[in-house]
Amino acid sequence: MLKRISQFLARLAAPVARPLAVLAVPATILIAPQSLAAQEVAGRCTTTDSVVVRGAQRVNEVRIRTESGITKGNTLNFPTLQRSLKALYNMGEFHDVQILCDLESVPGQVLTVIKVEERAILGDVTVAGPKALSERSIKDKVDLLIGRSIDPLQVARGKARIDSTYEAAGYYLAKVTVDSTTMADGRLAVRYVVDEGRRLAISGIDIQGNQSVREKTIVGAMKTKPEGFWFFRKGEYDDDKYVGDLGERIPALYARLGHVDARIVKDTLLVDRDKGKGLVQIGVQEGPQFRVGSFEIAGNRHFNTEDLKKFYPFDGNESVTLTQRAKKLIFRRAEAPEGVFDQEKWDAALEKVNGVYRDNGYLYASVRPVVERRYEGADSTPVANLRWEIDEKNPAIVNRIEIVGNDFTSDDCIRRQVFLVPGGPFNQQALIRSYQSIGNMNFFEQPMAFPDYRPINDQGDVDIVFRVKEKRTGSVNFGASMGQGGVGFGGFVGLEQPNLFGLCKSGRLNWQYGRF
Repeated sequence: MLKRISQFLARLAAPVARPLAVLAVPATILIAPQSLAAQEVAGRCTTTDSVVVRGAQRVNEVRIRTESGITKGNTLNFPTLQRSLKALYNMGEFHDVQILCDLESVPGQVLTVIKVEERAILGDVTVAGPKALSERSIKDKVDLLIGRSIDPLQVARGKARIDSTYEAAGYYLAKVTVDSTTMADGRLAVRYVVDEGRRLAISGIDIQGNQSVREKTIVGAMKTKPEGFWFFRKGEYDDDKYVGDLGERIPALYARLGHVDARIVKDTLLVDRDKGKGLVQIGVQEGPQFRVGSFEIAGNRHFNTEDLKKFYPFDGNESVTLTQRAKKLIFRRAEAPEGVFDQEKWDAALEKVNGVYRDNGYLYASVRPVVERRYEGADSTPVANLRWEIDEKNPAIVNRIEIVGNDFTSDDCIRRQVFLVPGGPFNQQALIRSYQSIGNMNFFEQPMAFPDYRPINDQGDVDIVFRVKEKRTGSVNFGASMGQGGVGFGGFVGLEQPNLFGLCKSGRLNWQYGRF
């Protein structure tokens, strides 16, 4: 007679029945009838004379008994059984575990039976159905190990990862199913089947909270577009583009139009899986539109203030090139009204000032842009007062120019293409011209690594290193022909080497031979 747990143990388990349910330990409690015989059986089952393991074929029985913690003479109660069951399940080898009481197999002996049902062993993992995404990238999302017991939780986790990968690529309609087959050796082969469906189409974009900037302008700045009438307006959803819209393009649009404090407060993607359509909802908080206020420059010594003010973009003297005018007409990009702060122009002007300092040897000069937001006047007009705080530091002097990687071409040949000289001031434009000139020699693999410059002392002097990698140059060509009428056999052999002996000299040899 096998008893699950006696009535006596059931009464002990009553105060902790709720924690048992939370831990999901599948121990079954059977309450025996209220009789004297049942009480005697319950009393006998609380003390074990021997521990027996049944159902184990692959897992060692000694290991199971050790993990259970039940030994001869133990008094069994609910906490003991709970700990044993939890330890056995944590082995990760069993699908089901039961602890039973056997009073019939050995007369006069109480056998505590640990009955286990082992999990299947994984024999193979395959993926079927991926077309838009590579099969390898999908299979990498499954972390099941062949030869190990199959954990249902890991199988479900792999399915969820595959589904998330397709959602990130815009395939919200993809469905993933898992099936298994028994192999000849008894192991299980797990197969993930993917039905990609068609890609999610954005039917519309709803901008909420915008007042100053039109919804059409905001959508126009995004790469995520709703589907349209024409065949090329498919409106396919791409998660990378959408993240870029939220994190870069929409904030950049508002900053260009003077709303430097604008932010996105929410975004929602509503998916209709039956129709394969999606609606994007984006909530924005525009903030005030700042006008340009005062401007000043501090800390400049090498350049006077008037020279640096030529780079100030909001003085009304900005020249617009023909290309810029054409782009405005073609792309219809929204521009800030005159007198309104434009973050894009401000950043471009800052880069020009930094470039001027680098071209004049001030490699470590720092130009810190300051945008001071204020509300001025009786109407509290938002105004941005601008300032460049410059720390010029010392000019950098070129100490050495090194050429690395030229195994065949001579140093002197390469140095003739360098427009910087040791002992002279560092110049960013000269460095770029040198880099381009060496690349145009066509002796080295492209693209070349941009030259490194490393400081050598506290004054900021630098060593400049050009790194090149030789490539094969030159060609050999030959031909032969057989003439008639006594002309006989003839031909030619040609050799051309544009970098002869590594001295940047061009050499050419052409030998023609024949009867005459």
